[in-house]
Amino acid sequence: MSTSTPTTLTPVLSAFWDDERSWSMDTYEANQGYQALRKALVTPPAELIETVKSSGLRGRGGAGFPTGMKWGFLPKPDGGPRYLVVNADESEPGTCKDTPLMMAAPQFLIEGVVITSFAIGCDHAFIYVRGEVVHVYRRLMRAVEEAYERGYLGKNILGSGFDLDVTVHAGAGAYICGEETALLDSLEGRRGQPRLKPPFPAVAGLYARPTVVNNVESIASVPPIVLHGADWFTSMGTEKSTGFGLFSLSGHVTRPGQYEAPLGITLRELLEMAGGVREGHELKFWTPGGSSTPIFTAEHLDVPLDFESVGKAGSMLGTRALQIFDETTCVVRAVDRWIDFYAHESCGKCTPCREGNFWMKQMLHRLEHGTGTEADLDTLLDVCDSMLGRSFCALADGATSPVTSSIQYFRDEYLRHLPSEQNPRGGCPFDPAASVLFAPAAIGA
Repeated sequence: MSTSTPTTLTPVLSAFWDDERSWSMDTYEANQGYQALRKALVTPPAELIETVKSSGLRGRGGAGFPTGMKWGFLPKPDGGPRYLVVNADESEPGTCKDTPLMMAAPQFLIEGVVITSFAIGCDHAFIYVRGEVVHVYRRLMRAVEEAYERGYLGKNILGSGFDLDVTVHAGAGAYICGEETALLDSLEGRRGQPRLKPPFPAVAGLYARPTVVNNVESIASVPPIVLHGADWFTSMGTEKSTGFGLFSLSGHVTRPGQYEAPLGITLRELLEMAGGVREGHELKFWTPGGSSTPIFTAEHLDVPLDFESVGKAGSMLGTRALQIFDETTCVVRAVDRWIDFYAHESCGKCTPCREGNFWMKQMLHRLEHGTGTEADLDTLLDVCDSMLGRSFCALADGATSPVTSSIQYFRDEYLRHLPSEQNPRGGCPFDPAASVLFAPAAIGA
């Protein structure tokens, strides 16, 4: 087990993204593609599940639940079907790791789907893709076609007697469908809304049958683990957060992009590799796991980016979507825009989420434009308290994160938006043109 702080990248899933036609089957097979499947098909399924458990692989979709343990929750076979559903509905602001993975190396996902399906006894798997990313949908469809052509999907895969069909399904573009039970409802043709749990999907999931729902990166990580072994995987990362992951740097950073590194690396190390914050500016705040995680500041630069350390520091590792904001950014405006998103994407099923996001949006808008009061800050925190842990899914919890953490670290900045001698009319004291988060110079174009 590695105990020292990692200082280098560990390209595994991203090892050949720069190759010509990296997405093709020929390129994948030239880089040990489907060797893990050949090994898996002569291994007892229970042993495969135990390998994934021993690796310590935790869900890469944000929750961090042990992947092998989730597979082990399936009840004993009863003669009926069981399903694997891959959650590829990546749609949270700042989260952008699964889309480039599926674009650059989709066969990692396909091979992972076959191995996982064999391990859990599934003969029909589904990949649920966000509807807006048509280019990803088309690439996955072609990848599945290539897998059928080479005998990695279909009947009697590689002469093993194992059959598997894969369906790639495009959603209709609802953030709520990233929640696993809402995704299952959508896949069944119903409106995507979270289900009451229990029963959990492992017992009654797709079509009321036992179902495993895993994130793209989680399933794509399975072939390297099977090929190289659990010990190889645990040699990276930390004791409780093993392995590697894709860290997505975006915003005010010199070289934004995907940095595949061991869990436990720090933002300071990643920024050094990425050329630092854009020239002439300094870090103000950042998200360790996307917009639904409590924000961090420059004082958290050396927090190890693993599940335990980030949690202990007051946030969540989430999807490792590191959005970087420099001193030109108004934190109130950023949070205001995030809550606009959550208010829009709330499915409305739960009253605390539906009403709470609506009222937070009103108060943040007032504060941003100088018509709020200091009492609004306490009201915001009170609304967050009424939302946290009181909904069917984690959308409400995620929406409270940027609000409570920004007030914790930047309460003075909220107060600067109120009318005062220095700011008679109130409103945002920042120059909107100074931030230019998405100007070409800011994204390295």
